[in-house]
Amino acid sequence: MMAERLRHDGVLVVGAGLAGLSAALAAAPAKVLLLTEAPLNHGCSSAWAQGGVAAALSADDAPELHAEDTVAAGAGLVDPEAARLLAAEGPAAVRRLAALGAPFDQRADGGFAQSLEAAHSKARVARVKGDQAGRAIMEAVTVAALAAPHIQVKTGAKLVGLLQDATGRIRGVLARIDGQPVEIAAKAVILAAGGIGGLYAVTTTPAELKGEGLGLAAMAGAVIADPEFVQFHPTAIDIGRDPAPLATEALRGEGAKLLDGAGRPFMANYHPAAELAPRDVVARAIHAERAVRGGAFLDAREAVGAHFPEEFPAVFAACMGGGIDPRVQPIPVAPACHYHMGGIATDMDGRTSLPGLYAAGECASTGVHGANRLASNSLLEAAVFGERAGRAARDERPASGPYAVVTAPELPDEALQTLRQAMSREAGVVRDAEGLGRLMLLIGDLEARHGRAASLAAARLVAACALNRRESRGGHFRADFPEAAAPDRTFVTLDRIDPAGLRYAAE
Repeated sequence: MMAERLRHDGVLVVGAGLAGLSAALAAAPAKVLLLTEAPLNHGCSSAWAQGGVAAALSADDAPELHAEDTVAAGAGLVDPEAARLLAAEGPAAVRRLAALGAPFDQRADGGFAQSLEAAHSKARVARVKGDQAGRAIMEAVTVAALAAPHIQVKTGAKLVGLLQDATGRIRGVLARIDGQPVEIAAKAVILAAGGIGGLYAVTTTPAELKGEGLGLAAMAGAVIADPEFVQFHPTAIDIGRDPAPLATEALRGEGAKLLDGAGRPFMANYHPAAELAPRDVVARAIHAERAVRGGAFLDAREAVGAHFPEEFPAVFAACMGGGIDPRVQPIPVAPACHYHMGGIATDMDGRTSLPGLYAAGECASTGVHGANRLASNSLLEAAVFGERAGRAARDERPASGPYAVVTAPELPDEALQTLRQAMSREAGVVRDAEGLGRLMLLIGDLEARHGRAASLAAARLVAACALNRRESRGGHFRADFPEAAAPDRTFVTLDRIDPAGLRYAAE
């Protein structure tokens, strides 16, 4: 079927999470066409975020301390410039969200009420009703975007390709809108297409997020950074739901304890900070306890107890829906794919290695997360770097002339489910060469059967780079290489990966 051709005289944003909406708002006065497959506030991780937004907002905190904590959590791979910028611009970003109507919890003196979360040296997570931050922030930002005269929102629009000219410049996108293919040319494209959680069988993110923005950018030749680093949230609620509901880290900040199957606390055996250890440490500890002792539980009976319904309503509702009353019962928990630290490599203004293409949010890699994202830095990154990408993209000059379409087939659902099981099994909390090799062979087999789907390209990047990194660092743990080695970031293009999927191609 021939695609309809349209020209948008402005900036094209793909994705309507916090990064996409922040970019769209910041691109004014340039016209913005925002494409989203799902209805607004659906199909994006931003709306599901529970903990809140980290920023140095209190008198006893400072952006320098926030940057130091971000660098420390990132296990040697954080770009210090990115961390300083994020922390410096963080307080203003939170205040802008509040000015748009995000109802952050307040102290009696009118300041922001802030929670302590793992690996933070200060209580600096601005929250909404305990665990409602993502939803409340997205509602406020969505209202602002819909009211902005320069933004046009098109729902039911799925990204299926990129328009690219002979110089490598990205000239627009191929989208399927209400089932019909449409080529949309624009002066700049901002990908804010989310992460890769839907590639894992156990995930806390919307199923729609299958790394297709990352995969298409890679297929167009974009440099990809650190794709092997996937963060597994330690405390997904283990009640058999897909995606798994989340028990926010703020519960441990309030004093909830992790228990083994016999009801004994175990985190002190793994890290001196116990429940407030970095996420990768807690995730591996729970993974080990489940494997050896058959279960792990989050006990908030004393820390929260009867106050659950009003203090953590989302967690309370999810538990009750699964037959668990967290006021009187420990919550069964398991690690789940939660956030991708890697992504399309960008500078501090969202520019990728391909002219005309910007990226923001989870599909991008600014270097601010390193090997292990600091808790509640994700919404902050989306707001700060989404805005910066929008401001930079509005100044792009339009290009003309012919272009080609970089596109990929859709992976059938049965094949996707096979891939998801393999990703959780072989590229999960604990990895080794044997399992990653099996995964790459499976990806090759799926490509042979169904073509190179964008989701398969994303999965190949994760697995091949995990196989290539022969050390353990942050969210990447190799059972066969448990020690850390040199702290070098990964920068790779898809064409450098051996077709057999077992190693990088020779330089």
